Amino acid sequence: MRPGIHPPYNPVVFRDRAAGFAFLTRSTATSDTTIEWEDGNTYPVIDVEISSASHPFYTGQSRVVDTAGRVERFKRRYSRPQ
Repeated sequence: MRPGIHPPYNPVVFRDRAAGFAFLTRSTATSDTTIEWEDGNTYPVIDVEISSASHPFYTGQSRVVDTAGRVERFKRRYSRPQ
């Protein structure tokens, strides 16, 4: 690899707040917030909306989506007055 053209690749904690799940990995992503990990070291933490701990594909739990309400809201918003 050529020196000086690649971003720093450091340990980072990704945290899924919805599931209460966090994992330590290496990434080029950075954050100003930090967390003390199980090993006693402090790492930058990046909060994510969904991970394998909360995604329906991995958990086997489906979510109820209010499609009827969405369709009605769309029709109200974009229908032409007659």
